[in-house]
Formats: sequence, C-alpha cells, structure tokens
Amino acid sequence: MSDRDDASYVLVRARVRVDLDRLRELLPDLRPWHDPSADYAWRARVDRREWAYALEVMAGEIDYPNFKDAVAARQGGARARMYGRVWSVLLELQRRAGGA
Repeated sequence: MSDRDDASYVLVRARVRVDLDRLRELLPDLRPWHDPSADYAWRARVDRREWAYALEVMAGEIDYPNFKDAVAARQGGARARMYGRVWSVLLELQRRAGGA
C-alpha cells in the first residue's frame, strides 16, 4: 500500500516478523516495526524503487510448479496448513461468485 505521508514509499505489511526479516535479505536497510494494535502487526516503509527491485528478484526466483507444496517443503507443515485454510476460504469466495 502507498505510504500515507510520502507516495514515493510503500508500506509493506506482514503478520509475522520473520517474513520481513526474509525481505531484509534483499533490502538490507529495511527497518520493520511492530504495532500490536494494527491488523498487520509488522510493517516496514520501503522506497518504491527498492520495492520494485525486490519484486523483480523474487519473481525471478520462483522455481516451483505448486505454491502450497513449496511452502510445505521450505517453511514447514504448520504454515502450509494455514495457507491451505486461506486457500479454502478463497475458493469458497470464487465458487459463490460463479468463478467470475
């Protein structure tokens, strides 16, 4: 999402710090902060050009044919099960919308 104070930045939000720590591998200057009252408790402000660079690198690193299987193999069963539940809820949304 666009940073409310400066449109040249984006606000990257995460549920858990480890996801922003992984992003720091691409963006070493990333400085996450924690706001336990927010819907996404972990956040970081990123220059749009740096964000575009990180997205390009991450897109180029996609090497799996099945996302859920890759999550299970790389991040463990607990996260894969959570993602599976999200997938199921969103599948229901798709079905209710008639696939449109």
